[in-house]
Amino acid sequence: MDIKDLIKKMTVEEKASLCSGLNFWNTKAIERLNIPSIMMTDGPHGLRKQAGSADHLGINESVKSTCFPTASALACSWNKDLVKNLGIALGEECQAEDVSIILGPGANIKRSPLCGRNFEYYSEDPYLSSQLSKNQIIGTQSQGVGTSLKHFAANNQECRRMTIDTLVDERTLREIYLASFETAVKEAQPWTVMCAYNKLNGEFCSQNNRLLNEILRDEWNFEGFVVSDWGAVVDRDKALSAGLELQMPADNGKGDSIIVEAIKNETLSEEALDRSVERLLNIILIALENKKENVTYDKEEHHNLAKSIAEECIVLLKNEENILPLNKNEKIAVIGELSKKARYQGGGSSHISPTRLDNAYDEILKIAKEENVLYSRGYDLSIDDINEELVNEAKELATKADKVVLFIGLPERYESEGFDREHLRMPINQESLVKELQSVNENIVVVLSNGSPIEMDFVNEVKGLVEGYLTGQAGGSAMANILYGEVNPSAKLAETFPVKLAHNPSHLNFPGEIDKVGYKEGIFVGYRYYDKKEMDVLFPFGHGLSYTNFEYSDLKLSSKEINDTDKLTVTVKVKNTGDVYGKEIVQLYVFDVVSNVQRPMKELKGFEKVGLNPGEEKEISFELDKRSFAYYNVDIKDWHVESGAFEILIGKSSRDIVLKETIKVNSTIEIKKAVTKNTAIGDIIDHPAVKPMIDAMMKMFGEGSDGLGEGDMFAQMMKYMPLRALATFNPMLEDTINNLIKEINSENK
Repeated sequence: MDIKDLIKKMTVEEKASLCSGLNFWNTKAIERLNIPSIMMTDGPHGLRKQAGSADHLGINESVKSTCFPTASALACSWNKDLVKNLGIALGEECQAEDVSIILGPGANIKRSPLCGRNFEYYSEDPYLSSQLSKNQIIGTQSQGVGTSLKHFAANNQECRRMTIDTLVDERTLREIYLASFETAVKEAQPWTVMCAYNKLNGEFCSQNNRLLNEILRDEWNFEGFVVSDWGAVVDRDKALSAGLELQMPADNGKGDSIIVEAIKNETLSEEALDRSVERLLNIILIALENKKENVTYDKEEHHNLAKSIAEECIVLLKNEENILPLNKNEKIAVIGELSKKARYQGGGSSHISPTRLDNAYDEILKIAKEENVLYSRGYDLSIDDINEELVNEAKELATKADKVVLFIGLPERYESEGFDREHLRMPINQESLVKELQSVNENIVVVLSNGSPIEMDFVNEVKGLVEGYLTGQAGGSAMANILYGEVNPSAKLAETFPVKLAHNPSHLNFPGEIDKVGYKEGIFVGYRYYDKKEMDVLFPFGHGLSYTNFEYSDLKLSSKEINDTDKLTVTVKVKNTGDVYGKEIVQLYVFDVVSNVQRPMKELKGFEKVGLNPGEEKEISFELDKRSFAYYNVDIKDWHVESGAFEILIGKSSRDIVLKETIKVNSTIEIKKAVTKNTAIGDIIDHPAVKPMIDAMMKMFGEGSDGLGEGDMFAQMMKYMPLRALATFNPMLEDTINNLIKEINSENK
């Protein structure tokens, strides 16, 4: 079917009709031209197809599907192949339910731990986020099902999300918030990108020409179509002109009429409409070509896949005195309502109706002897108030056990799409229970269920701490396997846990004032900030323990000096020095040793997860390119590497760097700024014509130029003095300065 020929046969009204939904989930069909309707539904960690009344908040029932771990948990696996396999499974389930596009993954940065939707996003780090997004997209689309990478862009809070103006400087936008999407778009080509609700630097994302056309299409070569978040369109004609093809959901033809009227009035060109229709039809026809008939999937097989994924998402944060793994023969007290009423997913549009649901308590009984497992509710999950009767019952039970396994976390009413958290505290009835139990039993393991970081005043009161996040429908069996050592934990945090909320860099600028929020922390998001401030954290980015030990050695670089156009190969060996099989996540960070611009102390630029038997050693290889060393230069509007030394850091976490090598990188692009009367003397100090002027000025102060830059007060003053100031102190230098400016600018051409 020739798309351009098809468009020629359409009326303006028919073209416009394709640019909005038929209903809540479907595109419109044009029967006379055999253009079908396709269906898209919510994701991103499971299929939420609604058979009855439709909504976008997860209120109404959806068909049964596999609920996989949410992105907050999934990212902790740091396993690209695992994420790809999840994507494949999602694609299979979409094919079985006649769904052409699943709305996900979510690649927004976790700017603040307060964001109510953080459970649906991967990381505070754009490199990790983009790599995982890319692989999930590749997996799903390998099954002939499209994805919708969302929410583009800088959508980092729920408060006033439909009106807030996100104010981000260009460098921060490029290095942090757009970078989280960029690799996924360029290397995976999602069928669709979903625009965000918010404004970005004064213009709504749904009609932001620079965002949707200039960056997404012209720079990144995005080939699919842009769909609005549900209800995000403000001005339909402006949105279409700016690059938004599909408005969702249906609006009873209002948007279509606006488009038709704008074309009649010549405020919108028909060529722009034709471009949009071509992009839509291209994906619609691809979906039609890839539709498989009579597809089914094995629900048990997908449940087991969900379990194996969850097992790689559970983070062992603390393990004093090797309190874990548990022994099947020791008596444990399982305390906490969350052990039976699992919190396994977030609230809102990603709320899945699971095919089945495990809980940790039942799964523990399948491993341990029933007589060795005691249970107490401990608290009422539906309220925050302390129930003394439940507390006393739990304490009494704890005295009878060798170890206490306490399940606590955030109820769904604490975090969901639609609102942000106001604090990082847990319900008081759960947090206080830790200290109550510690008073009668020192051997406590806390198991957490939460979508994002929490403050933990109790952290020193427990010997074991396991971060379960929201691990989907099989999370209960995965947790039991981790606790008893049936599976060795291998996950690491994809975000920093601060000691307290006030330490977070966005704390004073979240969620903003009225309808504006300034990203005043700039590029210093997450570990970039905590490292720069040399601030203690509760648990650092990339942290996670194992039941075995790993040693790193033999870090090698393919060269000691490269140009920024070259590739650098980095190899390192990792060995399992313990007694059990385990997987280790090798993390590579880069640090610009001396820079003329603000740079983080380290930035993640590579990671690999490797499985090793006891005594086994493997060599891991990374390839670094220009972007691994570059920052975004707003003057040249491109990525730039400053010539100089860079450290290649290999770590077990962002705070546990075990090996380091240095390489010199030479920039192939010399940035020459125009010299003016306001140029600082220190910026051109190496030019031979500058020294005589400095000598003349220093003699006025009774000094020689030899001391320049070596602590002399006048020399330091001169270093940052603008050229125009020289003439102020010595009018005879006016002509000399003007000639110098002309000479240097002429040389720079």
